[in-house]
Amino acid sequence: MSVPRLYDAFLAEHLRNHRQMAFLGGPRQVGKTTTGRVHSDAYVNWDNLDDRELILAGPRALAERFGLDRLREERPTVLLDELHKYPLWRQFLKGLFDTYADGARFVVTGSSRLDVYRRGGDSLMGRYFFYRMHPFSLAETLTQDLPDSEAIVRPPRHLPPTTWSSLCDYGGYPEPFLKRHRRFARRWQTLRHQQLVREEVRDLTRVQQLDQLEVMARLLSDRSGQRLVFGNLARQIRVSEDTVRRWVATFSDLHLGFLVRPWHRSVARSLRKEPKWYLRDWSSIGDPGARAETLVACHLLKAAEGWTDLGLGDFELGYLRDKDKREVDFVVVRDGDPWFLVEAKWGEAPLSPSLKHFQDQIGAPFAFQVELGMEYVDKDLFAQPGRPLVVPARTFLSQLL
Repeated sequence: MSVPRLYDAFLAEHLRNHRQMAFLGGPRQVGKTTTGRVHSDAYVNWDNLDDRELILAGPRALAERFGLDRLREERPTVLLDELHKYPLWRQFLKGLFDTYADGARFVVTGSSRLDVYRRGGDSLMGRYFFYRMHPFSLAETLTQDLPDSEAIVRPPRHLPPTTWSSLCDYGGYPEPFLKRHRRFARRWQTLRHQQLVREEVRDLTRVQQLDQLEVMARLLSDRSGQRLVFGNLARQIRVSEDTVRRWVATFSDLHLGFLVRPWHRSVARSLRKEPKWYLRDWSSIGDPGARAETLVACHLLKAAEGWTDLGLGDFELGYLRDKDKREVDFVVVRDGDPWFLVEAKWGEAPLSPSLKHFQDQIGAPFAFQVELGMEYVDKDLFAQPGRPLVVPARTFLSQLL
């Protein structure tokens, strides 16, 4: 079943207003190709042998196949999928864009590796905008419109209870979320994990110790929401600490999970503390508290990266912890200044005193304790700054992206 995505609006806005190529990256099976094909007139996939021959023949062959050098009322949009698997893909795209940008528009999609290869050397500088695609979030199930540039948080909207339950139970990846079948979801999760650890890591890196790497993947799967002590992981897996750091970076690049680093106005100070690790798929987490924190983390990351990719500001996601071990799960920073604090809870709990402490310390306008079990309240949480509040996740998350 295909349903509209928020990223349809991302691509439509890009193709309407920009001549640069659109790069659409993100985790495996998040829906990049499906979304790209909705907006394209021609589709070329490196994994298709016939298409591969066309690409290897060079930009002119592709232009002749799709008539890119012919005058038209509307420029055609060409979707190039998995092109980064071609060793000379940057040179190919540079020649294609420089020669035919006036006669066509280009969308480039790929697996989680696209952004890794893109960062390896940017000979395409100025020729593309990069958009990071995420699974479904609560807000995306309610609306697929882009946020207003003047007020980037949305008005609150009520989500049907069945949809909320499905999002919590099955996660936001399109297939399990839309199918909503427990046995299918378990098989899908197992297959995706195996493909990521075995195939993606093997293709992207030169890692030889795949058995130890799989042990580390299992350990990370049980530690979502925890601070990573690299030395402890290294002793458990019997590899060096530097190896553990490289493997965590690889798993982050391939979107098994992501790191949230401690935030401080001094970057050097923040780098001396351990990052926290979160899985990209909260549905496989058994512990309710860790699942709640991971669900909120994934929503916040999607919002911060999406707002940044849309040019609405420079957003980052961090967490707060001091020497007295006071901690707040998340801080969202907007253009260098703390914007709002978030403490995530599964059920009812007293308001964390750390929210007020850190709000006073760093001057964040908003501070929320977000509870997943709390019923929706129809109130704009960002209407005006104020003291820390306990708020429903269903209200808070509906105002994000």
